[in-house]
Amino acid sequence: MLLSAKTALWFLPFVTPIALWVAWSDMKWMKIHNYAVLALVAVYLVVGLMVLPFQTWAWGWLSLAVVLVVGFVLSSVGLMGGGDAKFAAAMAPFIALGDLSLFLLLLACVTIVSFVAHRIARRTALAHDLAPGWESWHRREFPMGLALGPSLLFYLCLATVFGNGSA
Repeated sequence: MLLSAKTALWFLPFVTPIALWVAWSDMKWMKIHNYAVLALVAVYLVVGLMVLPFQTWAWGWLSLAVVLVVGFVLSSVGLMGGGDAKFAAAMAPFIALGDLSLFLLLLACVTIVSFVAHRIARRTALAHDLAPGWESWHRREFPMGLALGPSLLFYLCLATVFGNGSA
């Protein structure tokens, strides 16, 4: 992995509560709140500037912009929710470009597991008893925040173990 273990360790304590909140809130309300997106961007702005080489940090903003444009197009044609697109864009700078294929594979796996687990859970009375009134139990759409947040966390955790690059 190209993201260094040191960098991932710096990001993890700040990213973890945001990513978990996004997963939880998307299941509860089927919404990823803008303040979660802005909080993740703020983490990259402040922590990233301290732990990444300046050029790497600066290029991260381009990846945010590219993913935001692609997400906006996908959202416009109904293939993705607006909150999902914004959160994916906020996640983009955290992913080293050389790790992109690994991250996309990780995202695909987490999405499949999250989807299956969510669909099974919402059919159980226990889930409805533990989380009554959650929007995602009743909506056809899948709460993609349940996959996006954990995917970023898993990527950063993997980088803490296998990361050895300078970024």
